[in-house]
Amino acid sequence: MFLEDVYKEFLYDLEIKNYSPRTIKGYKNNNKAFLNYLKNEFEIDELEEVTSKHIKSYLMNLKQKGLKELYINSVHKCLRSYFKFMVEEGYIAEKRNPILSVKFMKEPKVIIKTFTDDEIKRMINAFPNNNYLNLRNRLIIMFFVDLGIRNLELCSLTHLNIMETIIQIRGKGNKDRHLYVSPLLKKYMIKYERIKHEYFKDKLMIENNYFLSRNGKTLTIDAIEKIIKEAGKRAKVRDSIRCSPHTIRHYYAQKQLKLGLDVYSLSRLLGHESTMITTRYLQSLNDENIVEMAKSTSPLSNL
Repeated sequence: MFLEDVYKEFLYDLEIKNYSPRTIKGYKNNNKAFLNYLKNEFEIDELEEVTSKHIKSYLMNLKQKGLKELYINSVHKCLRSYFKFMVEEGYIAEKRNPILSVKFMKEPKVIIKTFTDDEIKRMINAFPNNNYLNLRNRLIIMFFVDLGIRNLELCSLTHLNIMETIIQIRGKGNKDRHLYVSPLLKKYMIKYERIKHEYFKDKLMIENNYFLSRNGKTLTIDAIEKIIKEAGKRAKVRDSIRCSPHTIRHYYAQKQLKLGLDVYSLSRLLGHESTMITTRYLQSLNDENIVEMAKSTSPLSNL
């Protein structure tokens, strides 16, 4: 059977499973690049010809190009999904799946650098409360800081997701989770909703998203990135820190751990599939942070 035919079926299957356009794009591009490699390097275009040797060769080729282990493992995951689909559809037997004998690369321990408390305060205060756009930008940063949500999750929020003290988040794989709205966040949400209503009262509204552009359109991921970058510029954040929603998510995770939240609960709040992903944030805390956290958890002092 031709790999290209299975590839097309695989992409349709991702759409049926309602994966996000961004996720589908990643699977599409990574698997297409793999198929091109097989054809160009080994003249392989049929499923039955692929072995673990060919998969290992492709991954090593990526490493030789200077790509990091973390990125290569993300490509590996895309290939695994592709071959898993083949097994599910009966195109290959489970025991004949060539990718099962291909191991993930060992990733080096990465110390995740993120914002200080003072930098976060300056970023929030970088936008005053004097008009709709400024208050919107300020609240967007507060959402990332207080909820730890992903960029796409924030863009997708609608008024239907907003309750009195709870926000419903539609995360990866269309899995829902609920996050608590703190009193301070709620205070600014009330201000924002009042000013937003006033700003759009004479305009024809089509979108129901919670955060909107000046023209009433849904905000894009790139637009949110620019807002955070501008906040970092105004707040004079250190050059070594990447000003992005994902870096604020790192801040949220590390701050929660410093405040004593357990890894399992944090994993649930972040929408991670397992605590293994969440432990990366714990590993990035330096010894001083760990010692400080241990002060309140001394077994002897708590007898």
